[in-house]
Amino acid sequence: MFDLVALLSTLGSTLTALISSNLPSDIWFTVSNPLLAINGLISARRADRNIVKDDTIHEIMALADCHETAALLADLIRVDGAGRWPPRANHDHDTWPAAIRPYKEAYLEMGPLLATADLSLDDNVNRTRIANFRSLFRELLHERVDMSQVKQLLEAADAGRWDVFPRDTYNAFYSCVSWCRHAYRWATIPVVRIAQLEEHIDLPPELIEPWEHLQRHFGLVSAAGNVHSTLLLSFDSQGAYRLKINTSPSVADNIVITSAEAAFAAIFRETEVLALPIYHAMVHAISFFARGDLAACLAHTSRIRAALRPLFAAYYDRMHNGRIALAVWVPYVQGFFGWGVGGHGDDRDRDDTGELIKFGGLSGSQVLLFQVLDAFLGIALPYLDETTRRRSVPARQRALCEAFEKHSFRGKLGDSEVEEKIVVEFTEIVKRLRLFRAAHRTRSKTYLSQPAPERLLMTAGRSVLTKDTMEENLAALDAFMLGRLAQTV
Repeated sequence: MFDLVALLSTLGSTLTALISSNLPSDIWFTVSNPLLAINGLISARRADRNIVKDDTIHEIMALADCHETAALLADLIRVDGAGRWPPRANHDHDTWPAAIRPYKEAYLEMGPLLATADLSLDDNVNRTRIANFRSLFRELLHERVDMSQVKQLLEAADAGRWDVFPRDTYNAFYSCVSWCRHAYRWATIPVVRIAQLEEHIDLPPELIEPWEHLQRHFGLVSAAGNVHSTLLLSFDSQGAYRLKINTSPSVADNIVITSAEAAFAAIFRETEVLALPIYHAMVHAISFFARGDLAACLAHTSRIRAALRPLFAAYYDRMHNGRIALAVWVPYVQGFFGWGVGGHGDDRDRDDTGELIKFGGLSGSQVLLFQVLDAFLGIALPYLDETTRRRSVPARQRALCEAFEKHSFRGKLGDSEVEEKIVVEFTEIVKRLRLFRAAHRTRSKTYLSQPAPERLLMTAGRSVLTKDTMEENLAALDAFMLGRLAQTV
């Protein structure tokens, strides 16, 4: 008969032998219990990872006076990140200032009403559902939010009173307001055609004035959320995903849906977790090149190349049918992150010609890492045009990318032995980036081509696609991605 006790005893002895010389003192007691030992090792690994991250941040802060890229990276971490990267967000709303707690209450009460398993293709049914959701949401905010108190709190933050409104709480509030706006915008998940065809939505004032303060702070003008507000900041400081889409009783127990949502969100956070050492190495590589220390420049460029493999694996390991089910991603995950309308209710919803602006929602093109990589490599023609960048990418991230582009040295390398080795490293970096973009192109088409009869074909970042057929829309999207791949050289 299988002897579990004997197996665990053997495992405990093995673990003791393996870790006796390195086990932190605070988990020594777990060795006598192998299962606790495993938990202890996992906790120790997480703690070690946090120590490494803290050390990296301290080194970046120490470099702030040495180079423009270091100064801007340090400023991004200090301000937008609340001292960490990925950014810190305090989602424990019991610790929030009382004035803004109703927003988290709105998430907790309206979230379970958003998603449905009872999908309808009837426009009238969906129109009624949307109207009812928005009416209830508007009433809840009107009854519970004291806008004068919220305004005072936001003005305190504008004045730099972070003792009154701590940065990590400010970040979580930004994410919560972003969630509320996207929930109000769609009013049902899956997203339905009748909502996609709207040109303007009348948002409640409780979701307008705070958003304007928050967007000014982060240097954005879009009515829609972005990767920073709606994904990165939806995680708490311990890395737990806190602001979810699919919490309604009809879908919350569907592990296929909820795990797909969680895995998709985790890609964005994990990317920035693994990107921090890359940003650090880029700063070093640029500063050492500027000083003429080519050997040190080579070492840090090599670090960048090596760090890309596990980073891209965070995408490869999650973005497939086994982790993010093809059948649920479009209806229950992707749609929420779109926007596709105005949202300010004034002239900001129109461009210089008077044409109505349909703001794009979240896009992978907004991910800081990929913008920084393009800038560091000196690759022109970024995914996002300048107008879209100013609408959807936080100002400090834009400034950092501009500095990396300004100080890109790839095109300045000569033919010395060390410089030729640096060229080889750059070639490998580009090769890995091209491989990623090729994989992303293939997987994007696979996911977007899944049937969703309740809606029009839409990407979150580009809104509803305007060709007549699914095939034409996918071909146009593929041509865009193929062109971007061709530019990655």
